[in-house]
Amino acid sequence: MKVKASEIETLSSFAEEMASYGYRYATFPVIKLTDSDTIQFFRTAAGAADNCLVGPNDTDFFKSMPLYKLINNLKKVMQKTVDTKSDMTINITERADILINNNKSIEINLNKNVMNQKNFEYLKHQLKYSGMGETFDGELKQNMNKGDNDFKILRSGIINNSAVNKDIVNVELNFKKSEQTDMYFFNSYKVNVQKEENKPGMQQTFYINKDNSSITMKEAYNLMEGRAVHKELKTREGEGYDAWLKLDFKQTDNAGNFKMNQFHKNYGYDLEASLSKHAIKELLTPEYKNDLMNSLKKGNLQSVTFLEGKVESKMFVEANPQFKTITIYDENHKRINQRETNDQQKSESEKTSKKQSNKDKTETTADDSSEKNSPTKKKRRKQSNSM
Repeated sequence: MKVKASEIETLSSFAEEMASYGYRYATFPVIKLTDSDTIQFFRTAAGAADNCLVGPNDTDFFKSMPLYKLINNLKKVMQKTVDTKSDMTINITERADILINNNKSIEINLNKNVMNQKNFEYLKHQLKYSGMGETFDGELKQNMNKGDNDFKILRSGIINNSAVNKDIVNVELNFKKSEQTDMYFFNSYKVNVQKEENKPGMQQTFYINKDNSSITMKEAYNLMEGRAVHKELKTREGEGYDAWLKLDFKQTDNAGNFKMNQFHKNYGYDLEASLSKHAIKELLTPEYKNDLMNSLKKGNLQSVTFLEGKVESKMFVEANPQFKTITIYDENHKRINQRETNDQQKSESEKTSKKQSNKDKTETTADDSSEKNSPTKKKRRKQSNSM
């Protein structure tokens, strides 16, 4: 439909008026300009179709259009046309289609931007609660905007494991786009721990779960240090269970990952009971005891204070579910033989028992002495009375 810009407003008002009278269709010339004289209105589609038959001179071709669509097109063009008083010719149908497509594109882009932002925030949340920190914003957005099917983010750092040497840790974060949507997911991360410079490190891939049972970066490092980590896991059916996890460095799968052993609750490991077998100062305060238990469950090598009489010694302990005990290290991180600590505990117990025994003997002797002196005093009193 070709219309002069100056006729658009008049034609729109005319179409709205005819619609109020019950007309539902309009016909207009294909070649000639459409105005109030050349446009016609009909109540039925059949009436409009009959009017569109080719005229005898093959010049007056007509097309039909639902009236509501014509009104919408005219209004859209009026809103976007700069000068409705000019005599320039405008193809209403084409212009309206362009405007509609542009609006759709804008809407799609807006929706896409909203979805991308939500996806971005979701990935940030995953990274944060996986122990990766909050320094990925720029790199994460840049990779997402590229639109690739997958991408990686690399990080390197140094972890002080409280020993003389510090470990170099390299992390490779793996992201993949969904096959159904444009959403990206943080699927896994590969950790490489290098103990000695210029030598290849040990590596392991850890997978991200949909629930909160994923292994954090710190827990991953502790596992690779050979320590055990306590996690709340779920079966394939969604049932929750507790287990201690520990890497088996003697067995690997096809991907080169070490086998992950699990020690379930039924295995019988009691961390609290294992700690209580030792004279550890932190166990005397409920708050410190709780902090110690939580730290060991994360797989940390935790500093504690051992008591031997009035002497306090700094030690380090870690959970050892496989052998249902705790492993103890001295302040120089040298492992202590369990028999040594047991002997110390026994010695301390014997000292305490001996002190108590001596105390009891002293009290008994005092009582016996008191009983011996008591009758003599009574006898003297009687003698005094008789005199």
